[in-house]
Amino acid sequence: MGVTSVRFDCGGDVGNSISRRTFAKALSTVAAGITAGATFGSDFAWAAPLPQNAPHVNFPRGARDRLAVAAWPFRSYIESPTNSDRDPQKPGMDLKDFGAYVVKTFNVRGIEPYNLHFSSTTPAYLGRFRDTVAKAGAHAVNIAVDQEKSFYDADRATRQAAVGYAKQWIDVSVAIGSPSVRTNMAPAKNTEPNLPNAIESMKEVADYGASRNVVVHMENDNLVSEDAFFIVKVIEGVKNPYLHALPDFANSMMSGNADFAYRAIKAMFDHAYGICHVKDGDFDQNGKDYPIDLAKTFGILRDSGYRGYCSIEYSGGGDPHEPTKKLIAESVEYLE
Repeated sequence: MGVTSVRFDCGGDVGNSISRRTFAKALSTVAAGITAGATFGSDFAWAAPLPQNAPHVNFPRGARDRLAVAAWPFRSYIESPTNSDRDPQKPGMDLKDFGAYVVKTFNVRGIEPYNLHFSSTTPAYLGRFRDTVAKAGAHAVNIAVDQEKSFYDADRATRQAAVGYAKQWIDVSVAIGSPSVRTNMAPAKNTEPNLPNAIESMKEVADYGASRNVVVHMENDNLVSEDAFFIVKVIEGVKNPYLHALPDFANSMMSGNADFAYRAIKAMFDHAYGICHVKDGDFDQNGKDYPIDLAKTFGILRDSGYRGYCSIEYSGGGDPHEPTKKLIAESVEYLE
């Protein structure tokens, strides 16, 4: 969803991008709502116990059981005051009903919600969300979280605001039973990517994730502030088992350099734990196609020993249903 070379999305869809202004407005709305309800932990009977030294998510072994469907490609269907991509010409649903929709439509039980798709972040709503998803036989595998404040901003107060926002969504993860969050590394207007600042911020976020038994992931979601090798340096600098990489199959291919892209995805899988994004390609804001070799990328996944979830995140134009079904079928074949 970029208006520059930096994308603020979970995958980018040609013709359906969110402008920075709209994105900021949506984030400010959801931030206000979440602040009113934070912190959530003490309000829920299922608050996570203090963890041991490392996360221990019991990942399923079956190929289809390892799959999830990301909410982002279905943004035109999801009703939320912070979802500017809702298409009123299409049937709508609340995000809490997305689990049932995915089970019925795709025979997949994992879902990956997106923070701007939550219609509320009050404890009461999050409790209903968790119960509704569980009743459908589904479960959240990760929450994809975007914000505009940067973890490496030159201004410490801005960095602390970014950290605080990430902590709030870690609390939401506990509330809905998600084992992890993905928080973005937004660019800063006042500095180039700053490794010491990013490490300092992410140490605090990872420590909080550890205290709540929620794994924090960072994605190679753009080629500047979220360059795969920069993300890896942050993870290696933090040295916390609750901070890991979220490898996106296609985002690094938007560099136009296939050698770089596959080296990037390997570096990300070498630091991965619980979630990756499966795509067969991506598109830039001008509609240029950046396909990837799905078999080769799944080979990198297997060689890394990765055992976490694979979230299907179709990123092309048009209706996402048939492409999602195709990616699910291909993923099952490669994972078996």
